[in-house]
Amino acid sequence: MPLRRSVMTLVLSVALLCAVPAAVPSTAPAVSARTAARPEPGGTRGRPAGAWPVPTGTVTAPDGRTLFTDRNGRVLRLRGLNLGKTDTVTERHIARLARDGFDLMRLNIQWEKVEPHRHRHDTRYLRYLDRVLGWADRYRVLVLIDWHQDVFGPAFGHNGIPAWATRTDGLPFEPNPDDWFADYFQPAVQAAFTHLYDDPDLRAAQAAVYARVATALRGHPSLLGYDLFNEPFGPVPGDPDNPEDRIRASAALERGRLAAMYRRLIRAVRAADPNAWLFLEPTVLVGQGVPTSLPGFHDPRPGAGRLGYAPHSYDTAVESGADWNPADRFIEHYEAAIGGYPTAHRLPVLVGEWGPPQATTPGNAELIRGQVASMDRFASGWALWYDCRATNGSGYCAYGPNGGPAPGKEPAFAPYAPVVAGIPHADAYTQPTGTYTLTLTADATTRHAWTFLSLPTTAFPHGARVSVTGAGPAVVVAAGPGRAGLLLPAAGPGATVRVTATARRPMPAGVPRPGGGFRHDARSVDRTDVSVAPPSASAAPTRG
Repeated sequence: MPLRRSVMTLVLSVALLCAVPAAVPSTAPAVSARTAARPEPGGTRGRPAGAWPVPTGTVTAPDGRTLFTDRNGRVLRLRGLNLGKTDTVTERHIARLARDGFDLMRLNIQWEKVEPHRHRHDTRYLRYLDRVLGWADRYRVLVLIDWHQDVFGPAFGHNGIPAWATRTDGLPFEPNPDDWFADYFQPAVQAAFTHLYDDPDLRAAQAAVYARVATALRGHPSLLGYDLFNEPFGPVPGDPDNPEDRIRASAALERGRLAAMYRRLIRAVRAADPNAWLFLEPTVLVGQGVPTSLPGFHDPRPGAGRLGYAPHSYDTAVESGADWNPADRFIEHYEAAIGGYPTAHRLPVLVGEWGPPQATTPGNAELIRGQVASMDRFASGWALWYDCRATNGSGYCAYGPNGGPAPGKEPAFAPYAPVVAGIPHADAYTQPTGTYTLTLTADATTRHAWTFLSLPTTAFPHGARVSVTGAGPAVVVAAGPGRAGLLLPAAGPGATVRVTATARRPMPAGVPRPGGGFRHDARSVDRTDVSVAPPSASAAPTRG
């Protein structure tokens, strides 16, 4: 039957009130395959109803991307921040994440903290991790556990691998105070990585600590999975300053020692947790346009595998202090380098770290905008580095000192669609006009399951007006703090649907607002208020 084309415009008074205490968590919309019969997308405050959309599988889009899906077949898109490297994560951090529209946190943990002494696990640290995931459960924020290391570990003044697992063969280490990354090429650090990859007792110890953490955290609804090894590095035979030697060393590492490590760690985590997603990182050379040489990996879990690809995205010149130059074509080179591996192995892509040290200059502000648009083209999710406050967002901080988005980093806080009943094609946010648009192709899920929009107060301080074209009559309701739910019962498979959210103007003084409550017809005017505590400051970390 031909699709009747119509436009249905509905007003959502999604007013976000940020001055009340954080005793009540944000409630994400509840969804099931039967929501067409019961279109209420939200539960009572503090007691979310229905199933939480979490990644349980994948779908391959027509353009070859592998996208996360939930148990109802809807596409899930993850956006968030990195936390936990230099500070203690609190409930307020996670409440702020949810308030600002994010649905993901990449939680940086270190082996040195889990096992500071050989065979002695720090149970207090494990309980802390369990509490953090408990808060994430409450606020419905997914957690990617990042096994973090920078320049191997504390033996070299950084973090990651414990000192007792660091073997240097007595080789020298002379830190470079002006370039922390250059420390990777010190002989002692090179030796430490070689022993970690090669020594049987260190291999076994690493696998055991990964299994210990997986055992402690399994079962949390918020646990997305594990990023198995942050920014892997290894020995570089030859001249580290010679790009060709570095490329050869990186390829050899990815095909050999690193691949063997990933196989061990996949087995170790799977022995404790059959459900978590496991993410593989290439070496950092992918950021310089060098495709990975990693092989494919087998997931021993029953059923479909849950493996993902988690590269980082940093422009070397920007990290060295330059303003971004579009003529360098960093984004184009990165997309070309990143695409082949996940397409060949049908892996979802989650960019685990990205972002310039600050974005107050014209080039870096354009880089932020360009990277957000680029990742929407190839990735299923991303986590900006880092959740902290600083003047002008310096030190990679996402927030300014007042708790709002740092200057130039606003595109990372833009509206998006975290749950799409259909195949998303493109979305865009135009800040000057306060307009967000989502284009999707309807499929078998579109008529029966809810699509959700994240409409954070940073973009829509007074709520949003939502319109839908190409789907026939639509149901649109406010669905919890800063979110709108869409049900498109007349959208035929293959139809192109366009959703537009436009910022509402502030109500004139003395004019009463519409009444609250949910009504479930396409002419309803709905309102919901949110309880979120003011953000808290945290120290600015170095990148890594």
